[in-house]
Amino acid sequence: MGKAFSQLASQQDEDKSLLPDNPARASKAANYFSRGGGKPPCSSVPYARVAGTSFVICPTCLGNGEIPRELEKQLVALIPYGDQRLKPRHTKLSVFLAVIICLLAFSLTIFFLYPRSIVVYPVGLNSSMVTFEETHIRLNMTNILNISNSNFYPVTVTKLTAEVLHQTSVVGQVTSSLRLHIGPLASEQMPYEVVSRIGDNSTYNICSWLKIKVHHVLLHIQGALTCSYLSHPQQLPFESFEYVDCRENISVPHLESPRPA
Repeated sequence: MGKAFSQLASQQDEDKSLLPDNPARASKAANYFSRGGGKPPCSSVPYARVAGTSFVICPTCLGNGEIPRELEKQLVALIPYGDQRLKPRHTKLSVFLAVIICLLAFSLTIFFLYPRSIVVYPVGLNSSMVTFEETHIRLNMTNILNISNSNFYPVTVTKLTAEVLHQTSVVGQVTSSLRLHIGPLASEQMPYEVVSRIGDNSTYNICSWLKIKVHHVLLHIQGALTCSYLSHPQQLPFESFEYVDCRENISVPHLESPRPA
């Protein structure tokens, strides 16, 4: 019993401490609590739990109540745990949209940056110049390569290496540094020149004998292009067989050919 009286006394002291010392403020607070039928809205909510007592939610907890401006910094509004204001709105929708945007950005990045094929296609012989010397035939050939870029970013051709074979012998070689830029989804034609020296006696006789009407030699050209894109070098091999007239000079202009399917 003594403990119960002491608890009631302490509750009364706390009730008194919540009310302001100013009589004008006290009257306004009394008018505030007198709205709604002469009973304070939270009068049914005790300060301590007592066995067998029911609890109700204060009407001001839903945001519909009013407090005096003078008591704005002294009174505390209690919000139930299940109140909607404590739950972020559209959380699932925001998370879903963020995930979709991230996946879309990642997919687009992979789609545009994924390396695609770069096709090197020999167009053919563009021109040749023949010079007969005492022991061999000097043949200057200009060939054309068609380079197709299927990527969504530019490609730079940095180096060309090629060699010319007649039968089984290497008769010409070329190595040159380049700086050819090919735009995204574009094609370019690149000419290159190879100097060959054919010293085979039978070939020399065929090319220099006037009674023979056809003076063609079969040359095997093979090489590689070094391309660079996104700081990544790549070698692209190519190969072709060319019939070259070794008797007279020829010039055959080649237009840009579509890349093979």
